[in-house]
Amino acid sequence: MPESVIGDQLAERLEALDVQGPPEKDYVYVKSDMETPRTPDSANELPSTAWEPTLSISAAEHWEKELLQDPKNRLALSALSGTDPKQVLTQRSATIADTQNFNIKIKLEGAPITNQRSSGRCWLFAATNVFRVAIMRRYNLKEFELSQSYLFFWDKLEKANYFLEQVLDTTDEELDGRLVQTLMASPVGDGGQWDMVANLVEKYGLVPQTLYPDSHNAMNSSTMASLITTKLREDALELRRLASKSDNPRSTLGSVKDKMMQEIHRVLTIMLGPPPNPNKDMIWEYYDKDDNFGTLTTSPLDFAGELSSEASIEANRGADVHELFSLVNDPRNTYGDLLSVSRLGNVIGMRGVRYVNVDMDTMKAACTAMLKAELPIFFGSDVGKFSDSKSGIMDPGLIDYELGFNIRLGLTKAQRLKTGESAMTHAMVLTAVHVDGDGKPVRWRVQNSWGEGAGTKGWFVMSDEWMDEFVYQAVVDPKFVPEEIRDVLKKEPKMLPLWDPMGALA
Repeated sequence: MPESVIGDQLAERLEALDVQGPPEKDYVYVKSDMETPRTPDSANELPSTAWEPTLSISAAEHWEKELLQDPKNRLALSALSGTDPKQVLTQRSATIADTQNFNIKIKLEGAPITNQRSSGRCWLFAATNVFRVAIMRRYNLKEFELSQSYLFFWDKLEKANYFLEQVLDTTDEELDGRLVQTLMASPVGDGGQWDMVANLVEKYGLVPQTLYPDSHNAMNSSTMASLITTKLREDALELRRLASKSDNPRSTLGSVKDKMMQEIHRVLTIMLGPPPNPNKDMIWEYYDKDDNFGTLTTSPLDFAGELSSEASIEANRGADVHELFSLVNDPRNTYGDLLSVSRLGNVIGMRGVRYVNVDMDTMKAACTAMLKAELPIFFGSDVGKFSDSKSGIMDPGLIDYELGFNIRLGLTKAQRLKTGESAMTHAMVLTAVHVDGDGKPVRWRVQNSWGEGAGTKGWFVMSDEWMDEFVYQAVVDPKFVPEEIRDVLKKEPKMLPLWDPMGALA
């Protein structure tokens, strides 16, 4: 059959279905609810429509009529109104491409898969999952888990103290000002950052999970967090009131603050249980991977400190886990800058959050080098974007919103940060990468902390494109970055405000 005849028949069928072909431009402008839509002559030309500040009911009626004339939209309505659009719009091509096969993979990834339950402790789980690999190598273990609840207890107590100190430091600020309101928003949130974990481990050490297991309130933290938050806000108002009557609040309100901290400690101890003393001996009993029984008597601080010993560093492929630091990719700021966030931290007198800002190629090169050296990587990302917790796939091509709604989502990474569309919301661990023939990453293997019911028995896969768009942080060993990157740590940091997206706690 001649091509012209086929084309005529196709046109007749489309006309009968009232299906319009693709527009010549991305957007169609409507002049009024009675006129036919027209396409501007150029992308920069705006329609000559009088500005209408109110929403017209007749316009909405016209839009609905126009929408439902297209059978594709009627199909979309039937398919998408009754179920989660993400399920309907999942692209099979992404599920086929994002497999759990990798040509660079850590042999000892760490087991078992952990589960943070109904809590926001992902950063503690990701961090301890990195630390545990060094311990498993040191003691020849098949499975091992550190106590996240132990660090959780001390973090809550330290955050409460940090908050009250910030309250005393901002008594000259307006209560309804942005700074004080941001401080009040989440005084002891579950989230945190790598440098905050490092502070806790340095001050309190590490404990095997068997010696301080999760309580109900560690696994279900919302009630505890709500109670402590309410109490701290009440305490903040009282400190501000008393400070207004004192010429030197810090010298006169110490006993008041101590009483407030004792009350917070009481709540934590009752809800989480008394934690091991950081300086007192604990007895850890274990079986190694050859089923040999072992026992170790040590304190939490010595247990953590031993990871910097010559024997532990040698066992951990020459890496000292206490020397790791954060790379971030923040395209709003200059690469090569040291970034920090004002008034963000957990332990008074210890280090704040520090980020070395680099481009994604530098970050991925460091991650690939670490995985080749069989070292796991703590990383921070926006896990909710273009991801599916059931399949464990994270890929910008996973969900085709344009197919279902005829809309395009085109924000850049910098624009997402600027508008509050994205931030670090979750911390996980990288344990493998698949590279192509040129050595460029294709996909990454991710150890999550949502239990074995998520992903492939707890493991996720992240496309390299997703990493470009939604990964913001990777915690790396100094040996695997160029000297000029290490030297950035010696610079004075650029201080971002407390409400900046880089201040988000995973």
